[in-house]
Amino acid sequence: MSSKDYRVLLYYKYVDLPDYEEYCQNHLKFCKDLGLKGRIIVSHEGMNGTVSGTVEQVEEYMNYVRSDERFADIHFKIDEHEGHAFKKMHCRVKPELVNWSIEEDDIDPKTFGGKHLKPKEFNEMLKDEDTIVIDGRNEYEYRIGHFRNAIQPDVNHSREFPEWIAENADQWKDKKVLTYCTGGIRCEKLTGILKKNGVEDVYQLEGGITTYGKDPEVKGELFDGKMYVFDERISVPINQVEEKVIAECEHCGKAEDRMVNCSNPVCNRQYVCCKECEEEQHAACTAECKEHPENRWDVVRKKQIDKYDRING
Repeated sequence: MSSKDYRVLLYYKYVDLPDYEEYCQNHLKFCKDLGLKGRIIVSHEGMNGTVSGTVEQVEEYMNYVRSDERFADIHFKIDEHEGHAFKKMHCRVKPELVNWSIEEDDIDPKTFGGKHLKPKEFNEMLKDEDTIVIDGRNEYEYRIGHFRNAIQPDVNHSREFPEWIAENADQWKDKKVLTYCTGGIRCEKLTGILKKNGVEDVYQLEGGITTYGKDPEVKGELFDGKMYVFDERISVPINQVEEKVIAECEHCGKAEDRMVNCSNPVCNRQYVCCKECEEEQHAACTAECKEHPENRWDVVRKKQIDKYDRING
């Protein structure tokens, strides 16, 4: 097959889904029978997923999802790929589509949140020096790529955002605040959290960085580096106007936007590493991890070879 015979879908929709457990079970069976691979979360508040398959498979899948009137208007973000972007197919029931752990003070994004901005509108606001731009992702995602002058929240997980916002919101109450994330789902509640903390003039990038990078007018302008993705691609280019590498290999300091998992499973930290240092350091982020008795470099190396063979036929 050619490099254009596969597609990766990214999508979400907040909708009341009282039969979510049964929906998840039936959804997983359909995906497996169809031959898709990916990760899907189903909750009482809707669905959030990313899957890969051939053009024919993803077309059938999109039609299947939209055949349920609750998801009739769901928006699919579509990327071309040379093969499957996942190894397996998972569809799991979770209490939340994104783990905010807000619990008693939860937010319904269908009725409460920030204003959605199209890529061109977001791009124009980015150029206003008085605008505050908040990255709604985690530290390792920000590290390899982000919008110029965006604030990097001091968080490692989404569940840490509510406390971080509560500690910092006072300085933004008279400002225009923009938020963004990969596909838009994290901003749906993030903007609501900001508003609950007194920040009223709040906006989110509709469709996230993924949509922004494909917009024919803005062409990913003002996004530096690459966008982290949660599949085997790890990162994808966004800026079609000015390509920049903003991260550095943690071993040699060379400009690099490539991320790997530490081969020590006790660590398993994702870090920036060039190909040469990955081989030399056996994909270990530190000397201690390289010498750790549970280091799995041999397994990692085999997976790399298998992935290459799978992609190149």
